[in-house]
Amino acid sequence: MNQSVTNQSIKPFLVIWIGNAVSLLGSQLVQFALIWWLTQTTGSATVLAMASLVGLMPQIVLGPFAGVLVDRWNRRVTMLAADSAVAIATVVLAYLFWIGAAQVWHVFIILFVRALAGTFHWPAMMASTSLMVPKVHLTRLQGLNQMLNGGLNIVAAPLGALLLAVLPLQGILGIDVVTALCAIIPLLLIPIPQPDRRPEGESAVPFRTAFWTDMRQGLRYMRGWPGLLVLTAMAMLIKVLLTPAFALLPLLVTDYFNGDALQLGILEAAVGIGIVLGGLLLGIWGGFRRRILTTLLGLTGMGLGLLLVGLTPASMFALAVAGVLWVGLTVALIDGPLLAILQASVAPEIQGRVFMLFGSLINSTGPLGLLIAGPLADVMGIQVWFVAAGLVTILMAGAGFFIPALLNIEERGAPARALEEAGISVGTAVTGPVG
Repeated sequence: MNQSVTNQSIKPFLVIWIGNAVSLLGSQLVQFALIWWLTQTTGSATVLAMASLVGLMPQIVLGPFAGVLVDRWNRRVTMLAADSAVAIATVVLAYLFWIGAAQVWHVFIILFVRALAGTFHWPAMMASTSLMVPKVHLTRLQGLNQMLNGGLNIVAAPLGALLLAVLPLQGILGIDVVTALCAIIPLLLIPIPQPDRRPEGESAVPFRTAFWTDMRQGLRYMRGWPGLLVLTAMAMLIKVLLTPAFALLPLLVTDYFNGDALQLGILEAAVGIGIVLGGLLLGIWGGFRRRILTTLLGLTGMGLGLLLVGLTPASMFALAVAGVLWVGLTVALIDGPLLAILQASVAPEIQGRVFMLFGSLINSTGPLGLLIAGPLADVMGIQVWFVAAGLVTILMAGAGFFIPALLNIEERGAPARALEEAGISVGTAVTGPVG
């Protein structure tokens, strides 16, 4: 597998990546438009909170199950099915808006379907990447992904607002259907290699038994790899710190800087610009040869940025803008190499399970951070959370340089013990393109 991936061209994957990027833009526009419609229609914070919950729950609750299925299914077919489900659901909702029959619960259902499709699409895309892109390019590719995410954060809201001023909601939904086709068509034309993952005779095992066996294998695999456990724990702690930091930005603007929506928009745009710049830097530089060093360096920088925001005087808003821009830049330096480590080190046969277990564990800690940060900010002030988060992040990054299992995670790869403990016998070659 390594030889075939090294020798192949990255161009077919880039075609798929570009189509997916266009589709993501359409999805962001629809997300903005639907949330705005819910806001205008209901004016209810509870409704908006429920909409956010509907979007989060599929990955948190169903993510590990989706990962198992992605490892068992054809990944190209999985992505095609996910994109097609989004397109069909969007067409149905557009029709309901066109005839004037759309209700809040219709929107909730569509948001759930879209989130559920994403729960399958993301691990399938991630697991396919390592089979189509040489390992030497994985970090740069993740830099492109970070640029894409940051760029979408910058343009989606203003572009969505502009489109809402000139188009009915069903028109924006129609745009999303077209952008979904941009992701579907390349998948129809470009084959994606599949890993050798099923030993002979397994077809005789009942699906239910095989499914839970795969689930346990994924959990044992993570448990048997100390470096991956440390990486997961660090990522979970980062999520605990960052989720409240970004959620508290509106209160930081109004209660501390005495600003309004314009200042909030400037801060949010600065985060997106920072992510784009970080992704550009990562895409050009590629990071250190040992990717984990780039992640730890980015983590240190993030702590400094959070400290800067927390310690900025109320009269120096521009300094806070610089701080959140710097935090956005470091997000790209942390996430890009981290995901590249997983893609390069985890056996293709089990990547779906590992990626979704990793993602589900991380996302599950965000609400915990909100529960801690809310009362703390109420008692001690909003900026205290940023100072505390900055100090903890710097300490965590410093500790990472002294943990051998983490520093050597790439050199050692998945230790034999992890595979042995999970009972996984992985192949050494892919089956070749699947037509």
